[in-house]
Amino acid sequence: MLNVADIHAEYVTDINGVKKSVILPLTDFYTLLEDLEDLAAVAERKDEPTVTHEQVIEELKQHGLL
Repeated sequence: MLNVADIHAEYVTDINGVKKSVILPLTDFYTLLEDLEDLAAVAERKDEPTVTHEQVIEELKQHGLL
C-alpha cells in the first residue's frame, strides 16, 4: 500500500494558488488504483461469512493443493 507521505505529487493551481489538480508519477498512480481495487473487493465481500484458518487448510488438502 502506498503511504500518502511517499507520493511525489505536483499540483496545478489557479491564479489564486488554490490547488485544482494533481500530477502523479505513473507508478504512484497505478499503486493507488490497485489499492482502490483491493478496497472495493473488501467492501463487496464484507457480508460474506468467514471461515477459520483450519477450514481453509482442510479444504486445500481435500483438493490436493497442500
